[in-house]
Amino acid sequence: MNDEMTEKHGLRPFDVAEFLDDEETIRAYLAEVLQEGDQDEFLEALNDVARARGIAELARQTGLGRESLYKTLSKGSKPRFETIQKILAAFNLVLVPQIKNV
Repeated sequence: MNDEMTEKHGLRPFDVAEFLDDEETIRAYLAEVLQEGDQDEFLEALNDVARARGIAELARQTGLGRESLYKTLSKGSKPRFETIQKILAAFNLVLVPQIKNV
């Protein structure tokens, strides 16, 4: 999408973070990405939630720097599990193993 289309038609790029406005939606979004996506997609989804909630607030809650969070939640990063746990805890979420129905 270019600037001309934005001005002429009032269009703007879709940003999922704008729609992550309640706990149920956030849980469903992350659960779906965990089930269907890969590591990069999950990190991107965590980034979406962080932007929806406020990256500065997440930095405060986790004790991680904003720059560190941006790097951690970017495609291709290899964050430590401990870091992911801190981020999930700040979102009041935990990972729970579940047996997959075959």
